[in-house]
Amino acid sequence: MVTARVAAASISTMDVPVTASLASPDPVAVLRPVLQTVPLVFASPHSGRLYPDELLAASRLDRLSLRRSEDSFVDELFAAAPAHGAPLISATFPRAWCDVNREPWELDPSMFADRLPPWVNTTSARVGAGLGTIARVVASGEVIYRNKLSFADAERRIRACWQPFHEALSGLITKTCAEFGHCLLIDCHSMPRHGHIGRTGARPVDFVLGDAHGTACAPHLTRRVEALLTELGYSVRRNDPYAGGYITRHYGRPREGVHALQIEIARELYMDEGRIERTSGFAAVQQNVTRLIAGLANEGSRGNSA
Repeated sequence: MVTARVAAASISTMDVPVTASLASPDPVAVLRPVLQTVPLVFASPHSGRLYPDELLAASRLDRLSLRRSEDSFVDELFAAAPAHGAPLISATFPRAWCDVNREPWELDPSMFADRLPPWVNTTSARVGAGLGTIARVVASGEVIYRNKLSFADAERRIRACWQPFHEALSGLITKTCAEFGHCLLIDCHSMPRHGHIGRTGARPVDFVLGDAHGTACAPHLTRRVEALLTELGYSVRRNDPYAGGYITRHYGRPREGVHALQIEIARELYMDEGRIERTSGFAAVQQNVTRLIAGLANEGSRGNSA
């Protein structure tokens, strides 16, 4: 695991090659402040962009098509977290390789040449949509693989990627609770164009906050994040159409002092979705996300984050 200790200064953003092999890089990157001063943890599970040669060789899609499943540059948008006293954990591998925002064993049996063990979850809605732990399709619905995989392929990815990510994330939450008595986990994501139109047919918004309909995060914390974003000029909606995935629902245990809130940012605010490139709006969004982090950290330092 890559771990960096970061002083309270601005963090530069750099492109990471998307053609690198995962043979040697660590699957998880954790940026830590020199001293954690607030009960906050930030996670970016879908911004990884180190594509294994094995995936590129097995895929019927090109690199750009595979990248459409990424929450591209979200780790960069939240890169100021360590400068405000909170750790930021990111997956370095792509969601198309292994999705850590799923249960560890949500697998589509149609993808595999051999029979899956009976304990594998083959019937979830995510599996049905082709978006299990090992995805069958990219976000646009295109099938990823030319040929069927073996269960051993899935097991290797889950043990090498899923497990280290969640071990690291769980460790950060446990440490934060031990030091502060509670923890607010911000689960950072992005949403595609038109993907942020609510199920009710409401107009698109800039941010969607998911707290699993009030079960994963104390309502006053969700309200505070909503207020901070609204003060920054953004339109915000809760739980529609994104109420929170596995990370939010699994770790969010308000009665035990762990609150989890998923944040979805409209990609059109900061990137060209077709080219997977930052636009001129990127800097402004990054600055405003930094203001959000600073606002949460300021309240956390006063003991108002739980």
